[in-house]
Amino acid sequence: MRALRLTEWKQPAELRDVPDPEPGPGQVLVRIGGAGACHSDLHLMHDFEAGMLPFGPPFTIGHENAGWVEAVGAGVTGLEHGRPVVVYGPWGCGWCHRCRQGMENYCERQAEIGVAGGGLGLDGGMAPLMLVPHARHVVPLDDLDPVQAAPLTDAGLTPYHAIGRSLSLLGPGSVAVVIGAGGLGHMAIQILNALTPASVVAVDQEPDALQLAHDVGATHGVIAGPGAGQEIRDLTRGRGADVVLDVVGVDDTLALSAAVIRPLGHLTVVGIGGGSFGFSFFTLPYEVSLASTYWGSLPELMEVIALAEAGRIRAHVQRFSLDEAPRAYEEMAAGRLHGRAVVVPGGNA
Repeated sequence: MRALRLTEWKQPAELRDVPDPEPGPGQVLVRIGGAGACHSDLHLMHDFEAGMLPFGPPFTIGHENAGWVEAVGAGVTGLEHGRPVVVYGPWGCGWCHRCRQGMENYCERQAEIGVAGGGLGLDGGMAPLMLVPHARHVVPLDDLDPVQAAPLTDAGLTPYHAIGRSLSLLGPGSVAVVIGAGGLGHMAIQILNALTPASVVAVDQEPDALQLAHDVGATHGVIAGPGAGQEIRDLTRGRGADVVLDVVGVDDTLALSAAVIRPLGHLTVVGIGGGSFGFSFFTLPYEVSLASTYWGSLPELMEVIALAEAGRIRAHVQRFSLDEAPRAYEEMAAGRLHGRAVVVPGGNA
């Protein structure tokens, strides 16, 4: 079969022929219906070097995946052929304290294992078939199209987890700022509206992205730039935001986050844009919590799916065939994508 492979660091992924995988004991073979293209894949292709991560190429990329059960290995029960499923992305040891809590994103043995998941050290979903090493990593779907479901596993799950840590701050009259209205950002806006009564301010440098943010429920849109901080201050009557989600993570967005967060607020850095922030006693308002997050837990993924199946959230997707997958990443790198690119390996996009 054809697969989009990362063959070495700092190189674009390439379409290569690979053998069809077969499931062993406890494993599940998924026929991929949709594989989301994530901005972090660009970091794999262009930024990371040998030794920076506990894994390396070659492997098939694609860590946002949904499809149908094609086959199961010995010992797997309850997953019949053709059952629609999503694949939980972060794969841990399954036995440490965090993994037993369903938080394989924070596996305590990650460095020892040497992989982070399918598409992150092991073969992912940018191919017609994907081998999932344990049945616990697949979650059944009811009514969702796999193309719509695939982005939920990261673009939905990651902001859902980040928002969850701040729900106590997001009561009536509160303000949440989402910096970056792309793949994760447009899902964060919907999740904030589904879970909280907060007003949502979206920030992006692209007017089209802000239009999408408005379409999915943002209360206000602000163009990124020198005047963004003051505009957000004016929108909040000088108080600032209770919660800021920076889904970009570069120097400018971190500086903006710090400029608009209010005392006792949560500033959560979700994006891995490589920015940094110098922290001291006086660099943030009093009792601001500054944190990073990584993905989310398996129980949280089930909650995200429930929201989507209830019609409360929906990924805005642009479909690409497997042959078009390299172009999807080129479009993403150029900033011409809005919402989430989803590769459909098994047929026409």
